[in-house]
Amino acid sequence: MNVAPAIDVTGLVKRYGGRAVVDDVSLQVGAGRICGFLGPNGSGKTTTIRMLCGLLTPDAGDGTCLGLDIRRDAAAIKRQVGYMTQKFGLYDDLSIRQNLDFVARLFELPGRRAAVDAALERLGLTARQHQLAGSLSGGWKQRLALASCLIHQPRLLLLDEPTAGVDPKARREFWDQIHALAADGITVLVSTHYMDEAERCHDLVYIAYGRVLARGSAAEIVASAGASDLEDAFVRLVGQAQDNYT
Repeated sequence: MNVAPAIDVTGLVKRYGGRAVVDDVSLQVGAGRICGFLGPNGSGKTTTIRMLCGLLTPDAGDGTCLGLDIRRDAAAIKRQVGYMTQKFGLYDDLSIRQNLDFVARLFELPGRRAAVDAALERLGLTARQHQLAGSLSGGWKQRLALASCLIHQPRLLLLDEPTAGVDPKARREFWDQIHALAADGITVLVSTHYMDEAERCHDLVYIAYGRVLARGSAAEIVASAGASDLEDAFVRLVGQAQDNYT
């Protein structure tokens, strides 16, 4: 039986001030897959992610997330997607538990206390649940942010550079969690600048100047670029793109 992709969008365009920040981007991510979304700063990754989760309306293009139309069903998509932003977006002056309870209230979850307890347990936060979020290290803030994304049991996670500025041990633990979530059937689209993280993804999409330059597995991208490794492949791709845009 064929399973519909969790993300299936075509020709996405978003302009600011007349400039196309996202320019004819198409993405397809299979259910239960981890797709790495890579590219230089300013390449259009965050804008694309915000269109996928219903926070921005495309100027052109269409498609679905979780079978829901990204234009007509934005509100429904928001309720089934967990979106983790680059910057920690929870309240520093609330405890871990209070932050999660606040998110549970926003989603109007039945059995709110049980949902918070489950999120605390899953991310190893129970022992710290009364600690203020503002006093947490980067790695623990990351865990709290992920817990808040999971509390409503989403089917799709959109993670925007979730490990930026986090120490290597916390990054490894975070990726162990991501693979466990994918094993449970959750689809993950994650943007990252780290090559070791890219190599842990099932599929990769590389974007620059608002356009998709490569897609496939790490091995496929390296081979198609005639490169020695993934980092070399991306350098070559950006160099080729610069030649086309200058």
